[in-house]
Amino acid sequence: MSWIDYVVVAVYFIIMIAIGLWAMGRVKGQEDYFMGGRGFGKLLQTFAAFGAGTGAHEPIQVGRTGWTSGLSGVWSALMWLFVTPVYWITAVWYRRMRHLTLGDWFVERYESKALGAAYAVFAILFYMFYLSTMLSAIAKFAVPLMGTDEIAGLDLKYILVPGLAGIVICYGVLGGLTAAYWTDLIQGVFIILLSVLLIPYGLWALVEQFGDPSTQGFMDGFTIMHQRVSGDYFNLFTGPSAGEFPPQYIFALTLLALVGIVVQPHFIATGGGSAKSENEARIGLVVGNFLKRLCTVGWALTALIALALLAGRPELAVDPDLVWGIAAREILGPLNVGLVGLMLACLMAAMMSSADTYMIVSSALITRNLYATYVNPDATDRESVKVARVTGLAIIVGASIVAITMADVFAQFTFAIELTILFAAPFWIGMFWRRANATAVWITIAFSTLVFFLLPIVIPALAPQMRTSPQWTTTTNRVTKTITRAATPADVARHEAWIKAVSQADGNAELLKKIGVEPPDCSVGDEINVVLTSGDKSVFWSGGVESVKAAFERVDQTDDGKMSILTERRVGELKGQGQFNLDFLIYHYLGVDLANASKATIETLRLPTRVLLPFLVLIVASYLTPRTSQAALDRYYVKMKTEVDPDPETDRRNLEESYRNPKRFEDKRLFPGTDFEALRPRPSDVIGFAISVVVCFLVIALLSWLAGIGG
Repeated sequence: MSWIDYVVVAVYFIIMIAIGLWAMGRVKGQEDYFMGGRGFGKLLQTFAAFGAGTGAHEPIQVGRTGWTSGLSGVWSALMWLFVTPVYWITAVWYRRMRHLTLGDWFVERYESKALGAAYAVFAILFYMFYLSTMLSAIAKFAVPLMGTDEIAGLDLKYILVPGLAGIVICYGVLGGLTAAYWTDLIQGVFIILLSVLLIPYGLWALVEQFGDPSTQGFMDGFTIMHQRVSGDYFNLFTGPSAGEFPPQYIFALTLLALVGIVVQPHFIATGGGSAKSENEARIGLVVGNFLKRLCTVGWALTALIALALLAGRPELAVDPDLVWGIAAREILGPLNVGLVGLMLACLMAAMMSSADTYMIVSSALITRNLYATYVNPDATDRESVKVARVTGLAIIVGASIVAITMADVFAQFTFAIELTILFAAPFWIGMFWRRANATAVWITIAFSTLVFFLLPIVIPALAPQMRTSPQWTTTTNRVTKTITRAATPADVARHEAWIKAVSQADGNAELLKKIGVEPPDCSVGDEINVVLTSGDKSVFWSGGVESVKAAFERVDQTDDGKMSILTERRVGELKGQGQFNLDFLIYHYLGVDLANASKATIETLRLPTRVLLPFLVLIVASYLTPRTSQAALDRYYVKMKTEVDPDPETDRRNLEESYRNPKRFEDKRLFPGTDFEALRPRPSDVIGFAISVVVCFLVIALLSWLAGIGG
C-alpha cells in the first residue's frame, strides 16, 4: 500500500467517527438509542439490512470456495438466496412485536423473564463468535495488501483487530442505532464498490497479460478467462471439487438458514422493528438482502477472474483464503491511485456495518433483559442508555479477544450459527401455536444444549475407548475420480505455483500438507489426468479420524475412457478426533449405511436431527406441561394481528382497542377456534412473496449469464 491508500483509509475512519458524534445528540432515551425512534424509511432500512447481513468474511469465503470449486463455490454465501422471499413475511412480525429486543418477545410470549435473560446470554455468545469471524477475515485480507504480516514485531492481527474494534466503539457507542444506520448507508456504497471494483480492472488485466491491448477491450477478458480455465469451473452446481455444493446440500443449507436466521438477535432491528411502518420494514429487509445477493454475484465473478489471472501464485497454493487480498494487490496496486486503500476500506465497511448493529442490539439485550430485570428494575432511560454504552463496548472487546486467540475462523463461524438451534423452535412454534409454554421451552433448550453441545464433549471424555472403537470410527468410502481432459493455461500455472510453494516451504511438514498433491506437469493442450478425491469422512467425529495403523482396500472401480472412479474404504486402527456426533446415532441404530455417502450428503443428514428434533421435543413437551395463561396469550396474539400505524399515537389507540376486544380479528384466522394462530394471507403477502421467488431465479440466471460470457 502507498501513502495515498493509507490516506483513503484514514479519511474513511474520520467520517465514521464524525457521524457517531452527530448522532449522539439525537439520543434522548432507550427507543432512540436501540431503535432510532422507529423512524427509519425505506432507504435506511434497506442499507441497514444490507450492511448487517453482509459480513467481511463472505467475499473472502467466496474467493476461497471459488478458487477450489469454481462457480459452484458461490453457494458458500448464496445459500441464503431462497430464504430471502420469507423475509417479506417475517418483516411484519418484527414490526408488530413493538419490542426493543427479541428477549422482550420471549418474556411476553412465554411469561418468563428468565427466558429473556437466557436469550440475552445466547446473544452475547453468538455475537462474540460471529463477529470475531469478520475481524479475523479483515486481518487475513490485510496481509497481502500491506505486504507484511507484522508491525513492530507484532502479528498484524494484534494491531488491526483492536484498531477496528476501537473505531466501531467510537461511533456505535456514542450514537446508537441512528449512527449505525447512517454509517451503514455510507458503508453499503463501499460494499457495492468492493463487489464490482475488481471485475473491470481484473478483466483488463487478463487482456494486458494474456491478450492484445491494442486490439482488445476489457470485455475480451471474459473470453480469455474461459480460455485459461477449464470448463468444469463454470458449472453452478457441480465443480472440480467433486460436487462440493450439490442441490440436496443447497436445499439443506437453505432450510437450516431459514430456521435459524429468525432468532439472530439483530433481526428485531434490521428485520423490520426499527422501520416507520410495515411497508418500510418489508421493502427494506427484502431489497437490502437482494442487494447482498447481487453483490455475491460480483464476488463469484471476481473469484473466476482470479482463477484465470492468479493460478501461478504460490501463496494461493498454500492458502486460498488469500485470493481476495492478492487479487486486490495485483490488480489495483500498480495503478497507485488509492484503489488498494479503497478496497481495504470497503472490506472494513463490510465488517463495521455488521459490528455496529450487533453491538447495539447486544447492549439492548443486556440492559433490558439482564440489568433492568435483575439488577436495577427502576432504572431510568438515561441510566439504561449509559449501561448500554458500557455493555456494547464489552461485546466488541469480547469478539476481538476471540478473533485474536482462536485461529480457526470456520470453527468460530459454525459455532455461532449452530447456537441458533437453542431458540429456533421456541420462536417458530411460539409465533403460531398457543399450546407452547415456558416449561416446554426450557425442556427444549436443555435437550438441545445437552445433545448438540455438551454430551458430544462429555461422552468421549467419560469413555475415551470410543475414540478407537471400530464401531465409532466408521468413515465414508474414499472416491478418487480421474478425469482425462486437455490442459489449460491455468493448469500449467498451477503446477508452476505448486513447485514454487514446495520450494518456499523448505521441508515444513505443516505447509507441505496445506499445499497438497502435485498438479499435473503439462503444457497447454496436453492430455492430462485430473485427480479429484472426495469422501473418507468420519461419520461420528467432528474432527475426523486419525490413522494409527490403517490402509485402504478397493471396493469398486469403473472406467469409461473419459473418467475412472476408484472406490476404497479405510481399514485398520483409527482414532476419532474432536466431538462425537451424537445425533448420528439415530442413523446408526436405524441401520442406515453411510459408507457411500458424500461429504455433502453427510452434512445434509444433519438437517433432520438438528432442525426437526428440537421442534418434536417442544411439541411433545407442550402437550405434557401447563399452558400459558389465556389472558397473556390473548393479549400477545391480538397485538401480532394489529397492523402498525406509522403515527405512534394512532398505533397506541389501535392497540388499546385490540386489547379490549381480543377476538376482533377472529374472522381473519386460517383455523378459527383452534390453537393455531396463523392468519389468512393478504394479497400483498402473496404478491410480494411470489415476486421475491422470481427475483431469486433471476439472480441465478444473471450469475449463469455473466459466467457464460466468452465461453
